Amino acid sequence: MAKAGKLETKDFPGLFKALSSRGYRIAGPTIQDNAVIYDYINAVDDLPVGWTDEQDNGRYRLKKSGRQNFFDYVVGPHSWKKFLFPPSRQLLEIKKDKKKIEISEPDLKPPRHAFIGVRACDLSAIAVQDKIFSEGPYADPYYTEARKNLFIIAVNCTSPGGTCFCASLSTGPKATDGYDLALTEINSSDNHYFLIEAGTKSGEEVLKEIKISAAGNEEIQAAAEALEKATANMGRSIKTEGLKDILHDNFDSLHWEEIASRCLTCGNCTMVCPTCFCSNVEDVTDLTGQQAERWRRWDSCYSVDFSYIHGGSIRVSEMSRYRQWMTHKLAYWQGQFGTLGCVGCGRCITWCPAGIDITEEARYFREKA
Repeated sequence: MAKAGKLETKDFPGLFKALSSRGYRIAGPTIQDNAVIYDYINAVDDLPVGWTDEQDNGRYRLKKSGRQNFFDYVVGPHSWKKFLFPPSRQLLEIKKDKKKIEISEPDLKPPRHAFIGVRACDLSAIAVQDKIFSEGPYADPYYTEARKNLFIIAVNCTSPGGTCFCASLSTGPKATDGYDLALTEINSSDNHYFLIEAGTKSGEEVLKEIKISAAGNEEIQAAAEALEKATANMGRSIKTEGLKDILHDNFDSLHWEEIASRCLTCGNCTMVCPTCFCSNVEDVTDLTGQQAERWRRWDSCYSVDFSYIHGGSIRVSEMSRYRQWMTHKLAYWQGQFGTLGCVGCGRCITWCPAGIDITEEARYFREKA
């Protein structure tokens, strides 16, 4: 692909213009409700310029960074899956009159999305969901269509947060594949710019429409050093070698009960997780009985009803539900999809109101094995 270029911040708006002219609806980070969330944006000014975040067990705080960086945050409570696998989507509608019943399906044409600000961990999460929704005999048509028309602008992470551990899983902080364009933001005392690289032919075509200059060894070295520093400054770590067998061997450990005594089974970790894909299908009717709808909505394995079959729920206790979630992420997922179900983004740690840390629990089982 094309050699890395240098994009001055004054020319950054040109990227938005190029994407809009191609019919993309741009989604990216912005600030709402005291958090960095992903939503539709129109211009550079919508980005969280000058803001960063502090994250730890059960703790998230926005604060001013003291510099005018565009991407100084880590990740917030949202993930990109909400655009590809919406939290709620109508599957069909049934209308009844005296003579006939009409069944219709909604339009399966999602917007042509351009994601800007995708971290390497979230790129890996999208790749995991590709396995679930696009590969195999039961591909999801909405996801497949949305994915086909997606343009991804990754942003390499140079300031990891307190709950990040992507370096342990080789899912970051540098984006290595799965993107159309990749940015590395550099803000030195006298120069603020992006190192920009194309990862696909579509990315190269967009590059031709924006003003960039050739990147020199100094710019390339500055980006490499920033990423090396980020790798060395992860807030958390996890060792995955042999972890699947360790968790299988500790299926009946009493430590699961200790974790469950803290767990609220609120499902926050599954809602913020960029790879969780559990859903439920609901049928609803109006009061007249003349119209019915079928909806798919996000669900959570922390719900008692999620494992309900004829005769009752399989996982009634809090212990069994937490154990299912953690072992699915770090063990069962490997057998199902050939990969971990965790990408090291740290959201589940940050947004757990009880501050339960999956890396600490994995370390406990390893040390006690």
